[in-house]
Amino acid sequence: MPIELGKPAEYGQFILERRYKLAKAYARDAFARGGAYLDVGCGNGAQTVLFAQHFERWMAIDVEDGRLREFRNELQRGVYPAARNMHEIVRYDGERIPVEDNYFDVLTCIEVIEHTRNDSETVRELYRVLKPGATAIITVPNKWWVFETHGANLPLLPWNRVPFFSWLPKRIHSKYAKARIYRRAQIEALVQAAGFRIQKSFYITAPMDMVRPIRLQRLVRRAFFRNDETQIPFLSTSVMIVAQKP
Repeated sequence: MPIELGKPAEYGQFILERRYKLAKAYARDAFARGGAYLDVGCGNGAQTVLFAQHFERWMAIDVEDGRLREFRNELQRGVYPAARNMHEIVRYDGERIPVEDNYFDVLTCIEVIEHTRNDSETVRELYRVLKPGATAIITVPNKWWVFETHGANLPLLPWNRVPFFSWLPKRIHSKYAKARIYRRAQIEALVQAAGFRIQKSFYITAPMDMVRPIRLQRLVRRAFFRNDETQIPFLSTSVMIVAQKP
Protein backbone atom coordinates (compact mmCIF):
# COMPACT_ATOMS: atom_id res chain seq x y z
CA MET A 1 0.00 0.00 0.00
CA PRO A 2 1.44 3.43 -0.98
CA ILE A 3 0.71 5.25 2.31
CA GLU A 4 0.06 8.99 1.97
CA LEU A 5 0.19 11.77 4.56
CA GLY A 6 -3.07 12.75 6.20
CA LYS A 7 -4.89 16.08 6.34
CA PRO A 8 -5.54 17.32 9.90
CA ALA A 9 -8.85 18.75 11.04
CA GLU A 10 -9.03 22.53 10.85
CA TYR A 11 -9.24 24.77 13.89
CA GLY A 12 -12.83 25.03 15.07
CA GLN A 13 -14.15 21.83 13.50
CA PHE A 14 -16.67 19.91 15.59
CA ILE A 15 -14.68 16.65 15.59
CA LEU A 16 -11.93 18.28 17.68
CA GLU A 17 -14.29 19.03 20.55
CA ARG A 18 -15.95 15.61 20.27
CA ARG A 19 -12.62 13.76 20.63
CA TYR A 20 -11.56 16.07 23.46
CA LYS A 21 -14.74 15.47 25.45
CA LEU A 22 -14.49 11.70 25.06
CA ALA A 23 -10.81 11.55 25.98
CA LYS A 24 -11.36 13.67 29.09
CA ALA A 25 -14.31 11.53 30.14
CA TYR A 26 -12.47 8.22 29.89
CA ALA A 27 -9.02 9.39 31.04
CA ARG A 28 -10.22 11.79 33.73
CA ASP A 29 -7.64 10.79 36.33
CA ALA A 30 -4.76 11.10 33.87
CA PHE A 31 -5.80 14.64 32.92
CA ALA A 32 -6.26 15.59 36.56
CA ARG A 33 -2.70 14.50 37.43
CA GLY A 34 -1.16 16.69 34.72
CA GLY A 35 2.59 16.25 34.17
CA ALA A 36 4.12 15.75 30.73
CA TYR A 37 2.00 15.32 27.58
CA LEU A 38 2.93 14.26 24.04
CA ASP A 39 0.91 14.57 20.83
CA VAL A 40 2.26 12.24 18.13
CA GLY A 41 1.43 13.46 14.62
CA CYS A 42 0.15 16.83 15.80
CA GLY A 43 -0.32 18.31 12.33
CA ASN A 44 -1.48 21.93 12.60
CA GLY A 45 -2.00 21.61 16.37
CA ALA A 46 -5.77 22.14 16.26
CA GLN A 47 -6.34 19.07 18.42
CA THR A 48 -3.17 19.44 20.48
CA VAL A 49 -4.06 22.79 22.03
CA LEU A 50 -7.20 21.37 23.61
CA PHE A 51 -5.33 18.59 25.41
CA ALA A 52 -2.11 20.47 26.15
CA GLN A 53 -3.77 23.12 28.34
CA HIS A 54 -4.11 20.47 31.08
CA PHE A 55 -0.37 19.76 31.38
CA GLU A 56 2.53 21.67 32.87
CA ARG A 57 4.77 20.76 29.94
CA TRP A 58 4.08 19.25 26.56
CA MET A 59 5.63 18.24 23.26
CA ALA A 60 4.04 18.02 19.82
CA ILE A 61 5.75 16.15 16.97
CA ASP A 62 5.05 15.71 13.27
CA VAL A 63 6.81 14.81 10.02
CA GLU A 64 5.63 17.87 8.07
CA ASP A 65 7.52 21.15 8.49
CA GLY A 66 4.67 23.14 6.96
CA ARG A 67 2.14 21.87 9.49
CA LEU A 68 4.52 22.63 12.36
CA ARG A 69 5.01 26.20 11.09
CA GLU A 70 1.25 26.60 10.95
CA PHE A 71 1.01 25.36 14.53
CA ARG A 72 3.70 27.73 15.80
CA ASN A 73 2.04 30.66 14.04
CA GLU A 74 -1.29 29.79 15.60
CA LEU A 75 0.24 29.64 19.09
CA GLN A 76 1.77 33.09 18.60
CA ARG A 77 -1.72 34.55 18.44
CA GLY A 78 -1.82 34.04 22.22
CA VAL A 79 -5.42 32.82 22.39
CA TYR A 80 -4.69 29.27 23.62
CA PRO A 81 -3.92 28.55 27.31
CA ALA A 82 -1.57 25.76 26.21
CA ALA A 83 0.83 28.35 24.75
CA ARG A 84 1.63 29.58 28.25
CA ASN A 85 2.86 26.16 29.42
CA MET A 86 6.37 24.86 28.81
CA HIS A 87 6.40 23.20 25.39
CA GLU A 88 8.33 22.00 22.35
CA ILE A 89 7.10 21.62 18.77
CA VAL A 90 9.44 19.25 16.99
CA ARG A 91 9.85 17.63 13.59
CA TYR A 92 10.66 13.91 13.77
CA ASP A 93 11.28 11.12 11.29
CA GLY A 94 7.95 9.35 11.76
CA GLU A 95 9.53 6.41 13.50
CA ARG A 96 11.57 7.13 16.64
CA ILE A 97 10.17 9.66 19.09
CA PRO A 98 13.07 11.90 20.21
CA VAL A 99 12.89 11.33 23.98
CA GLU A 100 14.15 8.72 26.41
CA ASP A 101 12.11 5.79 27.74
CA ASN A 102 9.38 6.26 30.36
CA TYR A 103 9.07 10.02 29.89
CA PHE A 104 5.42 11.08 29.35
CA ASP A 105 2.35 10.86 31.59
CA VAL A 106 -0.20 11.07 28.77
CA LEU A 107 0.04 10.87 24.99
CA THR A 108 -2.38 11.17 22.13
CA CYS A 109 -2.00 9.68 18.66
CA ILE A 110 -5.00 10.87 16.66
CA GLU A 111 -5.58 9.41 13.17
CA VAL A 112 -1.85 8.79 12.70
CA ILE A 113 -1.09 5.07 13.01
CA GLU A 114 -2.78 4.30 9.70
CA HIS A 115 -0.21 6.51 7.91
CA THR A 116 2.95 5.01 9.41
CA ARG A 117 5.40 2.64 7.76
CA ASN A 118 4.75 -0.09 10.34
CA ASP A 119 1.78 0.28 12.67
CA SER A 120 2.97 -2.37 15.15
CA GLU A 121 6.33 -0.65 15.57
CA THR A 122 4.60 2.70 15.97
CA VAL A 123 2.44 1.43 18.84
CA ARG A 124 5.47 -0.12 20.52
CA GLU A 125 7.21 3.26 20.28
CA LEU A 126 4.23 4.90 21.99
CA TYR A 127 4.56 2.34 24.76
CA ARG A 128 8.27 3.00 25.12
CA VAL A 129 7.99 6.72 25.83
CA LEU A 130 5.21 6.46 28.41
CA LYS A 131 5.88 6.12 32.12
CA PRO A 132 4.54 3.03 33.89
CA GLY A 133 0.92 3.79 34.77
CA ALA A 134 0.67 6.43 32.04
CA THR A 135 -2.17 6.72 29.53
CA ALA A 136 -2.32 6.55 25.73
CA ILE A 137 -5.30 7.89 23.77
CA ILE A 138 -5.32 6.52 20.22
CA THR A 139 -7.78 6.90 17.36
CA VAL A 140 -7.83 5.19 13.97
CA PRO A 141 -10.31 5.19 11.07
CA ASN A 142 -13.21 2.77 11.42
CA LYS A 143 -13.60 0.22 8.62
CA TRP A 144 -17.40 0.19 8.87
CA TRP A 145 -18.03 3.89 8.20
CA VAL A 146 -19.86 4.30 4.92
CA PHE A 147 -17.16 6.46 3.30
CA GLU A 148 -13.39 5.95 3.12
CA THR A 149 -12.28 8.95 5.19
CA HIS A 150 -8.76 9.13 3.72
CA GLY A 151 -9.82 8.62 0.13
CA ALA A 152 -8.47 6.21 -2.45
CA ASN A 153 -6.63 6.24 -5.78
CA LEU A 154 -9.34 4.57 -7.82
CA PRO A 155 -9.22 4.25 -11.63
CA LEU A 156 -11.88 6.24 -13.51
CA LEU A 157 -13.23 7.68 -10.24
CA PRO A 158 -11.81 11.15 -9.53
CA TRP A 159 -14.17 11.51 -6.55
CA ASN A 160 -12.30 9.44 -3.98
CA ARG A 161 -14.92 9.15 -1.22
CA VAL A 162 -16.75 6.25 -2.82
CA PRO A 163 -19.45 4.74 -0.59
CA PHE A 164 -18.66 1.33 0.91
CA PHE A 165 -15.13 1.22 -0.51
CA SER A 166 -13.77 0.68 3.02
CA TRP A 167 -15.97 -2.41 3.38
CA LEU A 168 -14.12 -4.27 0.64
CA PRO A 169 -11.74 -7.14 1.51
CA LYS A 170 -8.37 -5.99 2.83
CA ARG A 171 -6.40 -7.10 -0.27
CA ILE A 172 -8.54 -4.85 -2.50
CA HIS A 173 -8.72 -1.94 -0.09
CA SER A 174 -4.95 -2.01 0.45
CA LYS A 175 -4.30 -1.82 -3.28
CA TYR A 176 -6.04 1.54 -3.74
CA ALA A 177 -6.42 3.16 -0.31
CA LYS A 178 -4.27 6.09 0.82
CA ALA A 179 -4.05 4.78 4.40
CA ARG A 180 -4.87 1.70 6.45
CA ILE A 181 -8.25 1.20 8.07
CA TYR A 182 -9.16 -0.85 11.14
CA ARG A 183 -11.82 -3.00 12.69
CA ARG A 184 -12.16 -2.32 16.40
CA ALA A 185 -10.90 -5.79 17.31
CA GLN A 186 -7.89 -5.27 15.07
CA ILE A 187 -6.69 -2.06 16.73
CA GLU A 188 -7.40 -3.54 20.16
CA ALA A 189 -5.14 -6.49 19.34
CA LEU A 190 -2.41 -4.19 18.05
CA VAL A 191 -2.44 -2.11 21.23
CA GLN A 192 -2.48 -5.13 23.51
CA ALA A 193 0.36 -6.78 21.62
CA ALA A 194 2.55 -3.75 22.43
CA GLY A 195 1.95 -4.34 26.14
CA PHE A 196 -0.88 -1.90 26.87
CA ARG A 197 -3.93 -2.67 28.99
CA ILE A 198 -7.07 -1.33 27.36
CA GLN A 199 -9.29 0.69 29.67
CA LYS A 200 -11.89 1.73 27.12
CA SER A 201 -12.54 1.03 23.45
CA PHE A 202 -15.43 2.57 21.54
CA TYR A 203 -16.72 4.09 18.30
CA ILE A 204 -16.65 7.88 17.88
CA THR A 205 -19.81 9.16 16.21
CA ALA A 206 -19.28 10.76 12.82
CA PRO A 207 -19.05 14.57 13.24
CA MET A 208 -20.47 15.40 9.80
CA ASP A 209 -18.12 18.37 9.50
CA MET A 210 -17.98 18.00 5.72
CA VAL A 211 -21.75 18.21 5.13
CA ARG A 212 -22.91 21.37 3.37
CA PRO A 213 -24.88 23.57 3.60
CA ILE A 214 -24.50 24.22 7.34
CA ARG A 215 -28.26 24.03 7.89
CA LEU A 216 -28.28 20.49 6.51
CA GLN A 217 -25.23 19.61 8.60
CA ARG A 218 -26.96 20.67 11.81
CA LEU A 219 -30.13 18.82 10.88
CA VAL A 220 -28.31 15.55 10.12
CA ARG A 221 -26.17 15.85 13.23
CA ARG A 222 -29.18 16.36 15.49
CA ALA A 223 -31.16 13.58 13.87
CA PHE A 224 -28.60 10.78 13.60
CA PHE A 225 -25.21 11.81 15.02
CA ARG A 226 -26.08 13.65 18.24
CA ASN A 227 -24.17 11.52 20.78
CA ASP A 228 -20.38 11.65 20.95
CA GLU A 229 -20.02 7.86 20.87
CA THR A 230 -22.15 5.15 19.33
CA GLN A 231 -22.75 1.42 19.56
CA ILE A 232 -23.50 1.30 15.82
CA PRO A 233 -20.29 0.91 13.76
CA PHE A 234 -21.95 2.32 10.62
CA LEU A 235 -22.42 5.70 12.36
CA SER A 236 -18.76 6.02 13.34
CA THR A 237 -15.75 7.44 11.52
CA SER A 238 -13.16 6.37 14.10
CA VAL A 239 -12.34 4.00 16.93
CA MET A 240 -10.87 5.47 20.12
CA ILE A 241 -8.71 3.40 22.48
CA VAL A 242 -7.83 4.58 25.99
CA ALA A 243 -5.02 2.36 27.27
CA GLN A 244 -2.56 2.25 30.14
CA LYS A 245 1.05 1.14 30.32
CA PRO A 246 1.22 -1.28 33.28
